[in-house]
Amino acid sequence: MTEALGKLFNERAQQPPKFDLLSMLAHSEATRNMPFREFMGTLSLLIVGGNDTTRNSMTGGLYALSQHPHEYQKLRDNPALVTSLVPEIIRYVAPVIHMRRTATEDTELGGQYIRAGDKVVMWYVSGNRDPDAIEDADNFIIDRPRPRQHLSFGFGIHRCVGNRLAELQLRILWEELLPRHPVIEVLAPPRRTYSNFIHGMRSMPVRIPMH
Repeated sequence: MTEALGKLFNERAQQPPKFDLLSMLAHSEATRNMPFREFMGTLSLLIVGGNDTTRNSMTGGLYALSQHPHEYQKLRDNPALVTSLVPEIIRYVAPVIHMRRTATEDTELGGQYIRAGDKVVMWYVSGNRDPDAIEDADNFIIDRPRPRQHLSFGFGIHRCVGNRLAELQLRILWEELLPRHPVIEVLAPPRRTYSNFIHGMRSMPVRIPMH
């Protein structure tokens, strides 16, 4: 796969710019001279960030609703709650488990001394369940007063560049699903992805009753 992507990248670089991701990376001043390993890392993050996270939020959101039938009924009674449902899914599911950063200078955080060069792990799952920051954080509540108060997209300069697109995809999904299939029954717990990075699902059987 790596070799094929490298070949495709070189081909795009020799062609006039097109409106696709590889072409943009190959022609952008910021990325066209990027070392190959750095380029592959960037591409992998874009693929994972734009694919695995959204699809696992879709599946995880349905599973969360099935585990909280009162919230599912609340959504059916008031479809306008999709607006707050989406960020609550992203918070509750937390599709990325953690991210590691390297400290660039000595600092102290929460009483912990961190030296330049130390590896620091941010646990999104933990931050999204922090009772000091989020009321009743362990429960799935689709009409929270501040539903976008979560860390699944990161924060500051490390905030996900695709956060609005992810929210849009999930919103459209539920706005289109609810009128067509107001009830989707989960038949068994999902088979989880074996990963310490992506909080994902390999499969989840469901039944859509015919009305």
